[in-house]
Amino acid sequence: MTKTMIAVDDLTKNYGKKEVLKGITEHVDQGQVIVVIGPSGSGKSTFLRCLNLLETPTSGTVSFEGQQLNGLAEKDLDQLREKMGGMVFQSFNLFANMNTLENVKLALMKVKGLSDAEADEIAKTQLAQVGMLEFANQFPDSLSGGQKQRVAIARALAMNPEVMLFDEPTSALDPEMVGEVLSVMKDLANNGMTMVVVTHEMGFAKSVADQIWFMADGYVQETGSPEAFFANPQTERAQDFLGKLLNV
Repeated sequence: MTKTMIAVDDLTKNYGKKEVLKGITEHVDQGQVIVVIGPSGSGKSTFLRCLNLLETPTSGTVSFEGQQLNGLAEKDLDQLREKMGGMVFQSFNLFANMNTLENVKLALMKVKGLSDAEADEIAKTQLAQVGMLEFANQFPDSLSGGQKQRVAIARALAMNPEVMLFDEPTSALDPEMVGEVLSVMKDLANNGMTMVVVTHEMGFAKSVADQIWFMADGYVQETGSPEAFFANPQTERAQDFLGKLLNV
């Protein structure tokens, strides 16, 4: 039986009178790669941040492995966040005063309470996985955007999450650096990592996603396999989006 990792039920999010998410009910199964696409301003990033309650939903529920997150004490929520989500942002969020290795070790020591030696071993393993071990002693200022993002991925992986959440991880990168980050993400997917990815990279969506979730106007308007979605989108909104994207 397939295990559901994340489930959202009638999820809404308002900022004042502005309704950003308008009642989303979806679930993510173990090992699935969900790619969320749609026009700018459709609520994709807000939706992703609601999955681990970095944004507090206005109404509706978010559950992880059957445990509802809404209403949990912050301490309990932090413990579940450790399991449910390495979060990778478009802006890297590395500490400029720490080298690459120290950036990856920090949460292992501060959050998990590991010794310096234990954290060092895990951090080096994860940096090697993303091809960044040779840059362990370099500071973020000396790294390219693609290298910084790979360090950010290593930092998230070091916490041994069961789900990885990516919020437009390549949107701040120069075009020639996009491929190196997508390659790391493809390797994660091939190794069975459960992932939810908000991205504009349609090639990645076509080749790696198990399901496409098309968001527009605060709703998930259409879901389906990449083959079905890109060949024959069902909703007029998706047809319009893909038409503009592909200049059809």
